[in-house]
Amino acid sequence: MGILDLAEEAAGAFAADKALEAVDPNAGFLGKAAAAVAGFEGVAKVKEMVSDHEQAADQTADQAPPQGDDQS
Repeated sequence: MGILDLAEEAAGAFAADKALEAVDPNAGFLGKAAAAVAGFEGVAKVKEMVSDHEQAADQTADQAPPQGDDQS
């Protein structure tokens, strides 16, 4: 785990906390903690989904027939 991964996950936790404050300004400690954990874990899941999507796109591009002049 690199420092950039940690920074991304911390930013996700911070964003989730701020989103909760916008929805419920009187949110308690447990609600804020749950939002922070969800944001922290959510960033990892989003990165995983993007990575899977990129890999699928690369595999599809590798399997596509070459583009060229079709003389048929």
